[in-house]
Amino acid sequence: MAMASAPPTTRAPARWQDFLQLLKPRVMSLVVFTALTGLVCADRAISPVLAAVAILCIAVGAGASGALNMWWDADIDAKMRRTRGRPVPAGRVQGADALALGVILSLFSVMLMGMAANWFAAGLLAFTIFFYAVIYTMWLKRWTTQNIVIGGLAGALPPVIGWAAATGSAPLNAWLLCLIIFMWTPPHFWALSLYTSEDYAKAGVPMMPVVRGAASTRRQVWIYSLLLVPVCLAPAATGLGGPYYLGVAGGGGAVFLLLAWRLLRSKAGEAADPRNDDGLYDVRAGARDARNLFAFSILYLALLFATLLAEHLLGVIPLELV
Repeated sequence: MAMASAPPTTRAPARWQDFLQLLKPRVMSLVVFTALTGLVCADRAISPVLAAVAILCIAVGAGASGALNMWWDADIDAKMRRTRGRPVPAGRVQGADALALGVILSLFSVMLMGMAANWFAAGLLAFTIFFYAVIYTMWLKRWTTQNIVIGGLAGALPPVIGWAAATGSAPLNAWLLCLIIFMWTPPHFWALSLYTSEDYAKAGVPMMPVVRGAASTRRQVWIYSLLLVPVCLAPAATGLGGPYYLGVAGGGGAVFLLLAWRLLRSKAGEAADPRNDDGLYDVRAGARDARNLFAFSILYLALLFATLLAEHLLGVIPLELV
């Protein structure tokens, strides 16, 4: 008697939560926050409805970039502890669906920004999506140890887009906000990579600790931290930041440098797989200096932009030291 064949397996339909995860909501929230800061710091009267639409466009554009990134990176995401549970490598969403979602949201966000705000802001948004999805994800990430440095421009542009949405232009102070995020990105991500380097090695991603080693990475984190703090202080000299911002930038910058110095003097990144689980913050003793800088870097950037946002909303007089 012939053996009955097993019934074909069926894939469970994707949930709405899976498609939401494709948009990288945590990254999106940071993008929205920095873009809103740029829009408010422009100090230009703008309709609340128009402002909300502009921020929505930036949020949707960020989500589109995330979906395109997860579509292209599904192969390496499947090899890394931190990303293997994402919808595409976990099999909950088809790669083609992630690609379609990314393309549709990209077109929607750019066209709506152009029609609702202005085409300069729409062009900046289109460039940001292209830069993250193509230049960073498809090229830089797998090709060079400077992937985070150069690719950081995509994450640094949202405040410029927000400023441009309000004014149709992007003056020096808008680009100064961009520069803060751009200089913040390497020490932030390299601190993370010091205790996730085994993931990147398995996936073949040439992250700095994998190619140059932990000691070199710790030195470069220190150098970028030294460059970052003066950049963060600069808005107090250009009429963008006020006295409260100067205090936050200076005090927080001192803590940032202290943590970066401790990381430089540590052995972080030299022990094999220093994490206790799949999380980003539960690490063994040898990686705590890297974990501490990574965690504080998020707080520092949030405080800088929150202070600027509050000062401009409350009408605090800027310092204009130069």
